[in-house]
Amino acid sequence: MEKCEGIVIRQTSYRESDKIVRMYTREFGKIGVVARGAKKTKSRLAAVTQLFTNGYFTFFGGNGLGTLQQGEVIENFSSIQQDIFMTAYATYVCELLDKSTEERQPNPYLYELTFQILRDIDEGYDPQILTQIYEMKMLPVLGLYPTMDKCAICGETTGHFDFSTRSNGIICHRCFDKDRYRMHLPENVVKLLRLFFIFQLDRLGNIDVKQETKEWLQKAIDTYYDEYSGLYLKSRKFLRDMDKWENMLKKDSDD
Repeated sequence: MEKCEGIVIRQTSYRESDKIVRMYTREFGKIGVVARGAKKTKSRLAAVTQLFTNGYFTFFGGNGLGTLQQGEVIENFSSIQQDIFMTAYATYVCELLDKSTEERQPNPYLYELTFQILRDIDEGYDPQILTQIYEMKMLPVLGLYPTMDKCAICGETTGHFDFSTRSNGIICHRCFDKDRYRMHLPENVVKLLRLFFIFQLDRLGNIDVKQETKEWLQKAIDTYYDEYSGLYLKSRKFLRDMDKWENMLKKDSDD
């Protein structure tokens, strides 16, 4: 019998009334368990196995799937559950975590980061910015280490900087002619990319970012992920389509 604190990051139907639940836990990293009877509304496991739920879990372990015995909800992130836009961002965060990690590789920092991101989305902070922070923080988990604290070519720490996937990081104005494929980004966008990658989440506070800036940030992050990560996430495609719909609705309401 094992106990842990975890977040439900994926659930799938299994047999008539069971679920297979994927959790990211503080103690064990990513694990999978069978929750017998959890699809029944009156099941004692129904609430604690809902997607995004943070809880305490007791299970029988094994080499493959464990068997969930009981659970206690700590936080169900009810605002996320009730809002389609929040749900889309939270789903992407959880899928990115799932696809970026191996089974039973504990990483308490990553657990805390994921919990903070979901909590802040639930509390109404900008979900797009929070997701972009998460994407930058997940790069080392994927084994990716762009140079963000100095020029990736010459090592200078001062000057004007652009972002380059080819050079794997930021490059200064002295080296612009050495990388004609660099992304010419507004200065504040480069600063935010560096900030998101280097600083701790609890030091960032509530960042108020213009929509145009968020679009530049997303372009840079998506380009880097497409070049290096090897991931194809259905939730990311849905999220990008949803962002377009949301922006169209905002423009219509402003007219």
